[in-house]
Amino acid sequence: MTVAFFIAATVVTLLQYVRMRERRLLPLLVLFALTAAGHGAQDASWVKALHLAAGTAGLALVLMFSPRHPAGR
Repeated sequence: MTVAFFIAATVVTLLQYVRMRERRLLPLLVLFALTAAGHGAQDASWVKALHLAAGTAGLALVLMFSPRHPAGR
């Protein structure tokens, strides 16, 4: 059930990316795809690696959307 949700989220994000060409959607697309793959994997080591990679994509999202402040104030 959860795999289907993440696959659907991946497809919707991909369609939004194709429609808008917004590069900031790519880490979200990777996050959903890796999470779906992690939930669908059978081998425990692959599950761990895919979820770790999805978490890394999530951190990229946080960095991408965090406000940037000028260095010298």
